[in-house]
Amino acid sequence: MLCSLSIRNVVLIDKLDLEFSSGLSVLTGETGAGKSILLDSLGLALGNRAETSLIRKGEDKLSVTAVFSLPEQGHPLFDFAKEYDLDLEDEIIIKRTLDTNGKGKIFINDQQVSLKVLKELGRFLVEVHGQFDNQGLLNPTLHRGILDGYGQYKAEQNTVAEKYRLYKQAVQKRQDTEKNLAEAKQEEENLRCWVDELEKLKPVAGEQEELSARRTEMMNAEKLLENLNTAYVSLTQSADVVSAVRHAQAAIERANRLVQGKFDILAESLEQTLINADESLRQIEEASSSVSLSQSEIDNIEQRLFALRAAARKHQVGIDDLPLVLEEMRQKLSTIELGEDGLNELLKQEEQAKLEYVKAAEALSEKRRRAAADLDWKVMAELPPLKMEKARFVTQVEKLPESAWNEQGFDSVTFTVSTNPNSPQGPLNKIASGGELARFMLALKVNLAACGGCQTMIFDEVDAGVGGATAQAVGERLARLGQDVQVLLVTHSPQVAACGKHHYKVEKKTVDNVTTTYVRELSPEERHEEIARMLAGEHITDEARAAAKVLLSA
Repeated sequence: MLCSLSIRNVVLIDKLDLEFSSGLSVLTGETGAGKSILLDSLGLALGNRAETSLIRKGEDKLSVTAVFSLPEQGHPLFDFAKEYDLDLEDEIIIKRTLDTNGKGKIFINDQQVSLKVLKELGRFLVEVHGQFDNQGLLNPTLHRGILDGYGQYKAEQNTVAEKYRLYKQAVQKRQDTEKNLAEAKQEEENLRCWVDELEKLKPVAGEQEELSARRTEMMNAEKLLENLNTAYVSLTQSADVVSAVRHAQAAIERANRLVQGKFDILAESLEQTLINADESLRQIEEASSSVSLSQSEIDNIEQRLFALRAAARKHQVGIDDLPLVLEEMRQKLSTIELGEDGLNELLKQEEQAKLEYVKAAEALSEKRRRAAADLDWKVMAELPPLKMEKARFVTQVEKLPESAWNEQGFDSVTFTVSTNPNSPQGPLNKIASGGELARFMLALKVNLAACGGCQTMIFDEVDAGVGGATAQAVGERLARLGQDVQVLLVTHSPQVAACGKHHYKVEKKTVDNVTTTYVRELSPEERHEEIARMLAGEHITDEARAAAKVLLSA
């Protein structure tokens, strides 16, 4: 809901701060007073095109700030905010500026955003009737979603979406299998040859690294043996470390007996040293015996690496990926061997998934037809008081071709009207005239208001061309609509204005050749006088005041 609107330096408005409440708020004023400027200013906050001609003469910048309260949790607005990482806490504050150079900035809760984001956000906040012919109810692509919101059959919609997902999954699996089978058949002979080659080669992941390390070791075998022998001789012949440790150990044990075990720790240390020395000698001997000087083994390693590298180049992969290539080829051959049997099974699964989707879509379609009939009946009931008793409203629910089926079912939904007896039904946005269109919109909105969507609606002279009882009917329906959503209405009709919960007057004053537009909320007495002016014109009569009193009391 729109809570407040602050305007600075827009055309005839220098400084204006307005607060709004729920229900029906009417804006009245003489022609040319600036009501359109007010709507243009709000339009800037909702993403409409900004032109430097809107900047008040003599100023270098305009700004508009609109504050909206948040809708209830679950509203699509929150998904949108999450998608664009918008921080929504207690309210939505939109600020937009524009300077005389055409440069502007847009902020949503102090986060700078693009015009595209602002436009999309604006569609969740306010719905305008009378200026934008391709939004909301006038856009046929939105009619199915509007009817679904009215019908309240979310469970059926979710079922259809899930069945469609499973159906498309089955189709994709069958198509992939067909493609793989066709490709595999074309290269079956090559596959069998390649699999045979790789199975003989028996590649192992990590083998290249091991072979390379072994090859390096063998190429340095002589140096390795020389160093190992040197280490062995150093421990056994040059100093005979092991014998020396044994002599030391025996001496310490004799001394230890004389001092009643005082050197136990030292004796244990020598014992461990002896064990380590023996183990080191054993490991040196083992390492020396493992060093190979065989040229044939080196040749075998070279041949193995050459074969692995050749296979990797052939299949354009790394050597470590050859086992995966072999497995993929085996799977392709397995697909060929499964042949038509496996494909036929997938076709059966696809057909079953399609039948389940069609069943769910038909159930949803039946719900839509029932909701459409109910909506048509309710809209038609609203038309006679709006002086459109000869008009006919029909929600057409038609089955789409199979190529257009989707997760929302297989129905197209279109709101159609005929304005005269025996005239054909046609799209809402093409058949109705301006005044008729506004009244159709009103009849629809009265019945759709409780179904979610925008919490603020603006009607720009929806009562144009009507008066008397028809204008009274328009006002009553707008007031009824205001019980579910916030309604802002620009009107010249006293009958409609009298139905408002809040009344704002737009007027302009000229001081020192400078004209400024003002807007203020009227008190009950001022409101009575304003409606009398709307009835009588420039000179307000007692009869007009009496008539205004009757309208307000009604």
